[in-house]
Amino acid sequence: MLSNWLKIFLYQIRNNKLFTILNILGLSIGVAGLVFSILYWNDEQSYNAWNPEKENVFQVVNDQPRSGFLAYNVVPLGARLKEVTPEVEEYCNFYPAYNRALVEYADKKELVSKVLKSERSFFSFFPFEFIRSNARTALKEKNNAAISEETAQKLFGDEDPIGKSIKVGEINCVVGGVYKISGKSSVEPAIVIREEFEEFIKKNIDNWSAHTVFLVVKLKNLANKEMVEKQIHQIYVDKQARKAAKEKGITAEAYVKNYGLDIPHLEQLKTARLHSKVNNGYQEGSGNYQFLMIMLGLSVLILILSIVNYINLATANAIKRAKEVGVRKIIGAAKKQIVWQFLFETVITTSFSILFALVIVELLLPYYNEFLSKNMVLNSGLFYLQLIAVFVVTVIASGVFPALYISNFDVLKVLKGNYSRSKRGIWLRNGMLIFQFAIASFFIIGSYIVYQQVNFMMDKDLGFNGNQVIDIPFNEAKNPADYEMIRNELLKIKGVEGVSAGNFSFGSGGYFTTVFEYKGKDIEVENMSMEFGLFDLMGIQMAEGRKLSEKFASDTINSVIVNKTTAALMGEKDPIGKEFDFEDDGDKPGIRRLKVIGVVEDFNSYGPQREIPPMLFYHLKTVSESSYLSRLYVKISPENMEQTIADIEKFWTTKLDTRYPLRYDFVDKSFARTYSGYISQRNLFSLLNLVVILIALFGLFALASYSIQNRMKEIAIRKVLGAETKTLLATLSKQYVVFCIIGFVIALVPAYLLLDKWLENFAYRIAISSVPFLIGFVLLMVLTLGIVISKAYQATRMNVLKYLKYE
Repeated sequence: MLSNWLKIFLYQIRNNKLFTILNILGLSIGVAGLVFSILYWNDEQSYNAWNPEKENVFQVVNDQPRSGFLAYNVVPLGARLKEVTPEVEEYCNFYPAYNRALVEYADKKELVSKVLKSERSFFSFFPFEFIRSNARTALKEKNNAAISEETAQKLFGDEDPIGKSIKVGEINCVVGGVYKISGKSSVEPAIVIREEFEEFIKKNIDNWSAHTVFLVVKLKNLANKEMVEKQIHQIYVDKQARKAAKEKGITAEAYVKNYGLDIPHLEQLKTARLHSKVNNGYQEGSGNYQFLMIMLGLSVLILILSIVNYINLATANAIKRAKEVGVRKIIGAAKKQIVWQFLFETVITTSFSILFALVIVELLLPYYNEFLSKNMVLNSGLFYLQLIAVFVVTVIASGVFPALYISNFDVLKVLKGNYSRSKRGIWLRNGMLIFQFAIASFFIIGSYIVYQQVNFMMDKDLGFNGNQVIDIPFNEAKNPADYEMIRNELLKIKGVEGVSAGNFSFGSGGYFTTVFEYKGKDIEVENMSMEFGLFDLMGIQMAEGRKLSEKFASDTINSVIVNKTTAALMGEKDPIGKEFDFEDDGDKPGIRRLKVIGVVEDFNSYGPQREIPPMLFYHLKTVSESSYLSRLYVKISPENMEQTIADIEKFWTTKLDTRYPLRYDFVDKSFARTYSGYISQRNLFSLLNLVVILIALFGLFALASYSIQNRMKEIAIRKVLGAETKTLLATLSKQYVVFCIIGFVIALVPAYLLLDKWLENFAYRIAISSVPFLIGFVLLMVLTLGIVISKAYQATRMNVLKYLKYE
């Protein structure tokens, strides 16, 4: 029986090559899209899945009244929490970012980018598998360093590293353990060291104002999470609000009511990757849950569209097999056998489609990994189970209806040449076509709106000009006294047009914030310390007042510049000359009286999707907390650029930093990466739009073929009676125009609501106009008429005698 079914199936393939290709191609595209989404979903869900402590470990994040959710914490919180809260089993502070350091052993040197500075208890929260020593003793001594298996192999080869001395940057360490990271983790350091960080902890053990570390805690009972959050809030009241209230001469309760206070939240490690309230709560960053769900939702839509397209193609092709079914029924085939036969054909078609989909995925996976900055592969046991589930669902969804449809043909009617079906079947097919039109409309409209928004961000005036400016970060913070020597040497290099410096970056903003009081209001600003000439170098314009200048001695003592956002918060139309007190928490703590000398135009220090924050600009020497140099900005000529950069690198590695190679990035390219994810979303949506339109056209082609084939006798009669070609074309196309309009109308509200929700991600966004909807409708109508009229025109060219000779 199976052999007979297979022969019939192969015969149908030979006689219906186009329909077979369209069936397999349509399903392959739908399955491939879903496979890509499943890979992305599995990768994001795998973070911390290996960690046995993932449900007990929580990161403390704070909802700050002026800045929103931040992962940074004050140093003494962990120790204080352990003292007053028995529910906290353990805590660990660690530095919020990896450090980059040159690691040396004997004559070997390796530049390691993931050096983590942490307290000793780190491996209690991230219990990596130790292949040498163990988690308890790896960081037992203050000068111990724990290194990853990959780092150990690079430095020591097959040699046992335990007890060996290495130099990490400027710190001498002894290797206390070697660990292996067996799964994806929110923190994946190559080296973990204690010494320098614990000195920092001791220095700041009573500092309740500076948020400088990440803090994780381990709870004994998960049910007490909210109680611990309340206890942390009480600690904030005792240690932060009471001090600030005392300075203002009010009660702590009045201070919290008027000025607000951090609201702590405990975020479970298990869900932190995708559901964190902060963008980068851990070193490996956060996943984009919204984008993940968009990807998954769109891929499911495309697969549904592919299945609907398959059903339409199968039912359209059924007319050619009606007599086959009638003959088989006459010679004794049961309805059940016919159903199983067509399900068998669907299984074969779906199998080929999935194999072809896997080929598509394998070929495109490198580009997909680059697009998502991941390293996904097709070798997970879970993935194959999911693929089997997709296969079963696809077979059931795409095979059952065509099989039942074909098996229900009336024997006598089909043998007489009458293949008409019930009105319910006609409405079902038409309904599926309308559904395809609705999905296609959604994608066309959505793709255009995403395109508009991303282009709006790319074309937005950023307030600065980063063309031909390179950003050079220092591996170790430099003393500002070194700046003049560096600047003078760089200006001697041919092609260097200007040099300045600042402790902030174009793309990541300032490194810390400060609150100052002005006329009874607390104003939180980003501290933007810099050298003279930076505004000129970056083309940043002044709104009023003057820039910082070496001509004025006060400009390194108490002169500051505010941006327009800060001036608005101060409530001053003319802030020039206004003064306020500023608390310096650096090496020379105390209250400084600062004076505003200028207002600078607002510019984007973060990506253009974020609001411009209030900023305070001052010279590096003005505030001791900023008395170091971290970034250098060099403007170079576009002529002989490669040679200029080579000369800068030569100066850097021979005279300035002999241990580390020069690292640099063009400011405009670095800034563009802040919204590169949205550019990727635009490109993805455009690609999916093409896929959806293609599949929808497959379905339209199938149903038009089916409908027109059923009306061939009617067309022949109309031609004999003298109907003109244009009249026939209008008659045959009318219903599809109606279906197109209905599908478009159905898509209007979902498209508007979902795209408006997506646009809420942006501080600067477009307004949704009627243009995307108009373009979507016109494009869909043109494609619809193009397919239908071409099929209808072929029908009007037929030989009328072929369809009337039996009448």
